[in-house]
Amino acid sequence: MSETTAFSSTVSAPNSVKASNGILIVTIDNAPVNATSADVRTGLERALSHAEAAADVTGVVITGAGKTFIGGADIKEFGKPAIEPTLPAVIEKIEALSKPVVAALNGVALGGGLELALACHHRVASAAAQVGLPEVKLGIVPGAGGTQRLPRLIGIPAALDLIASGRSAKAEEALSLGIIDEIAQSDLLETAVSAARKLAGKPLRRTGGLTVATADPAEIEKASAKILAKSRGQKAPAEVVRLVTSSTRPFAEGLADERATFLALRDSREAAALRHVFFAEREASKVEGLESVEVRPVSTIGICGLGLMGSGIAVAALGAGYTVIGLDQTPEAAEKGRERIIGLLERNLASGRLDQTGFEARKAKLSATASDADLAPCDLVIEAVFDDLAVKTELFRRLDKVVRPDAVLATNTSYLNPDDIAAATAYPGRVLGMHFFSPAHVMRLIEVVRCAKTAPDVLATGLAVARKLRKLPVVTGVTEGFIGNRIFSAYRREAEFLLEDGALPHEIDAALEDYGFPMGLFAVYDMAGLEIAWARRKRQAATRDPSIRYVEIADTLCEAGRFGQKAGRGWYAYPEGKKAIDPEVTAIIEAARAKKGITPRTFSKDEILQRLLNAMAAEGETLLAEGIAARPGDIDLVMINGYGFPAYKGGPMFASN
Repeated sequence: MSETTAFSSTVSAPNSVKASNGILIVTIDNAPVNATSADVRTGLERALSHAEAAADVTGVVITGAGKTFIGGADIKEFGKPAIEPTLPAVIEKIEALSKPVVAALNGVALGGGLELALACHHRVASAAAQVGLPEVKLGIVPGAGGTQRLPRLIGIPAALDLIASGRSAKAEEALSLGIIDEIAQSDLLETAVSAARKLAGKPLRRTGGLTVATADPAEIEKASAKILAKSRGQKAPAEVVRLVTSSTRPFAEGLADERATFLALRDSREAAALRHVFFAEREASKVEGLESVEVRPVSTIGICGLGLMGSGIAVAALGAGYTVIGLDQTPEAAEKGRERIIGLLERNLASGRLDQTGFEARKAKLSATASDADLAPCDLVIEAVFDDLAVKTELFRRLDKVVRPDAVLATNTSYLNPDDIAAATAYPGRVLGMHFFSPAHVMRLIEVVRCAKTAPDVLATGLAVARKLRKLPVVTGVTEGFIGNRIFSAYRREAEFLLEDGALPHEIDAALEDYGFPMGLFAVYDMAGLEIAWARRKRQAATRDPSIRYVEIADTLCEAGRFGQKAGRGWYAYPEGKKAIDPEVTAIIEAARAKKGITPRTFSKDEILQRLLNAMAAEGETLLAEGIAARPGDIDLVMINGYGFPAYKGGPMFASN
């Protein structure tokens, strides 16, 4: 006779409950994250029915196999016909059971996992558990009671914070908020079984029957306004606010409204875009030819150049537990760089993102030097020096003399050809590109560049390090600007063509911001400064094809000393530091049109947007055809995580379909 009863292929329980004092221990085992698939729901429904009917069962404990309780819904089921039983039906059965049901949270309980736990009559968590309702990140709202049960446990303001942000709460915070009832101090299942035994035969605390605590209306209004302001027109956060703030109404009415809202959002374009991004991130990790390649061990990282970019990379590396050796040109510059890195760590300490112990540990792993020889222990060296080919190739030749032949060398170039840099070294197979985005300790994206001679294990090592840095690595081939800057250049060119054709900078920026970009293109230029791009254009002038359309407006601005915010004027004027439309810029644009004999016309926001999106998508198709990008989703990830493309629009390739 089998030792367990299988209620489905993913849900089982021991045959005998005697050893657990009448408590049926139900385990969900649906690798990798115990998602609430149709099979899991069926198994839970059968287990609950068995528990209700069995005389020898006095209570139920629900837990997960492995390190996860329930990681959420099975997203692959989205968009398909509903399969009974639905998750709300299973959850309602849990809450209505006449015998106590205890959730034993052995790991993360996210989305439907937390919703299921909220319906249990008691919640016990391991110290490593985390809980959250991240549905808003997929363009939807909780659909199985989350917006109605959570406020009944922790109040409206706290529920708004968790659900609208989609963030997770660790066990200690979950306990202090009232989401869980206790943290197991010893064995989780023993603690949960003990809790179920104590509850047997007593009145049960059913979350749906609780009253939402009274909260200060002004506090709720302030929190709601903040959420709506940050959502920039996204539907899901606004619906979260509506559902949570109205959770004081009858419970059944709230559940019905939540479910209808969930279903409507699930089938929306916004949710489809965010699901596309979700799956694109998982696909990006699959790199052809690296399936069985072992990575090189990396414990010490050298960083050459301790300016803003290098310092940011250092902070990210220290945060991932690496030992960091920084190199700069002089002892004074090296010390200044070390102080800059420590300053960034101190900001994290002051903000609470880092505690004192963590700060001291990271500081202890940091050193800075002006001597190349001090980089000898490094397993990986990342250069972040001035983006000049002569400077970088000279540095890599020096590194060849002091760094072990098996150590990896990475260039952080934005536009230079990394194959040229690799060719200057004795071991070009150990060279790859790791293009960070500024500020490097904040921005999530790294373009990992596969050079012509990059060894497979070197590429795999770059990807592994990027992931350990908590970054999103996207592999790109070699081309000027790689994926992101190639598309950004096409996008910029089209915006400048629009200027000549009749649009104005503030009109283009308004169209982009209405679409969901955090800032318009010309406002971004002013913030970053116009002079670096101008210098690059001047270097390229001698080789520029005169038959290709070129817009001189940006050059004219720079010649007039209009370098952006720091100069007090760029594409906009900045009286008292505030952005304002400048008639002088309009006059420069009009003069450029007249010089070319262009008769300007008026553009609607939709026309502006469509031209810009089409330019991005067309360049993306070219990158795919050239083999620079592996998938459309990779391009979308780069533009979302590096260039501010709104995630809920899915990226330029998704938006073009």
